[in-house]
Amino acid sequence: MKKLILASASPRRKELLSMLNIPFIIETSDVEEVMEQNLQSSEIVLKLAEEKAIDVSNKFPNAVVIGADTIVTYNDKKLGKPTSKEDAFAMLKMLSGKTHEVFTGVSIINEGKSSSFYQCTKITFSELSDQEIIDYINTNEPMDKAGSYGIQGYGGTFVEKIDGDYYSVVGLPINKVKKKLRELNF
Repeated sequence: MKKLILASASPRRKELLSMLNIPFIIETSDVEEVMEQNLQSSEIVLKLAEEKAIDVSNKFPNAVVIGADTIVTYNDKKLGKPTSKEDAFAMLKMLSGKTHEVFTGVSIINEGKSSSFYQCTKITFSELSDQEIIDYINTNEPMDKAGSYGIQGYGGTFVEKIDGDYYSVVGLPINKVKKKLRELNF
């Protein structure tokens, strides 16, 4: 069986892929995550996921490599990871009481061929007070997450409604990844 590599430093993606009970290793890519604001959210996550997978695949050409990327979008504004606590506050204030979209793109490379897809999930937040946002930011949980929140942690308590794939919001649409890996005999 070929080696399976997850091209991600995300502990959440590692945890999700571990659910499949398939041995894999982590190899982070050197791709700089640049969000081109002129592209659609789906195009951004697909492009970044593929760039990450290609980067690692070039180092391990005989392995199957999974790359992924997630961004949050509200009113066509693309939200990556916050650059500061002030940035996190602004993002969470913007999402408070509103519905936004979370896009996760995945690229699986096998023998130089790429199979890529994305999923979009709609999330509705309840109204958040400034103090709630400040208290949450002070936990540091939002600082390494697209949109400044983690649905799988305390940030999940802000979610009033979810329409789509929960695991995609965490960072890896594991059901679809499982189906793609089965096609590759994993």
